[in-house]
Amino acid sequence: MIDIYSWATPNGHKVHIMLEECGQRLGKDWHAHAVDIGAGDQFKPEFLTISPNNKIPAMVDSDGPNGKPIALFESGAILVYLASKFGKFMPKGDAAKFETLQWLMFQMGGVGPMLGQAHHFRIYAPEKIDYAYNRYTNEAKRIYGVLDKQLQTNKFIAGNQYTVADIATFPWIRSWKNQGIDWADYPALKDWFDRVGERPAVKRGVEVLAHARKPLTDAQATQALFGATQYAKR
Repeated sequence: MIDIYSWATPNGHKVHIMLEECGQRLGKDWHAHAVDIGAGDQFKPEFLTISPNNKIPAMVDSDGPNGKPIALFESGAILVYLASKFGKFMPKGDAAKFETLQWLMFQMGGVGPMLGQAHHFRIYAPEKIDYAYNRYTNEAKRIYGVLDKQLQTNKFIAGNQYTVADIATFPWIRSWKNQGIDWADYPALKDWFDRVGERPAVKRGVEVLAHARKPLTDAQATQALFGATQYAKR
C-alpha cells in the first residue's frame, strides 16, 4: 500500500495524478492523508519524520525496494520513484529519458518556484509591492513562453510521449488566471493544457482532497504559510 501525505495544491496533485495514471486507484491501491497546511499540520512531529523540510507531499510505500518500506519527500523524487516502480511515463532510452528529466527539473526549479512566487505577490502578500508583483508576473509569462515554444514542435513537453514532465507541470498551469496569463499569447500551451486536462486520470487526480481545501485567509493560515510559524527552527 502507498500512503500519500498531501494537500490539494499543485505539488500534491502531481503525485495524485501520477498514481492514477499508473493504474492505482485511490482507496484501493493508495491512500491520501490530508495535511492541512493552513492549519499547520506540516509541522507536526509525525509528518516531519517523513518530510523533514515540512512540505507536502510525502510518501510511504510499504512495498518499496527489496520489499522493504520506503519514505520519500519532494514531489519530483516521488514522481521518479513511481515511474520506476510502475515502469511508466519515463522513457527507457537514455536520450529520451534525459530529455524528460531536464523538463522535470525545469518544472521543479523554475515552473513551480516562480509561479508560486507569482501567486504569493499577486494574491497572498499582505501589501502590494509593485516591484515583486511585476517581477514574478513577468517571469510567469516568460516561463509560459518557454513551454509554448517547446510545444509548438512537440505533442508533449518532453517530446511526443506523455511523461512525468507533463504530469509535474499541468497542476501549476491550472492556476493561469492567478499568474496574470492571457491564453491568447500561448496557443500551443493552451492546446496541450486542454488535452492533458481531459485525461480521466488527471480529472481524478485533481479532485483528491479538493473538498477539504479552504481559502487561505485567516490569521492562523497566514502565519503557518508565510509568517513566523513557517520559519521556526525545528
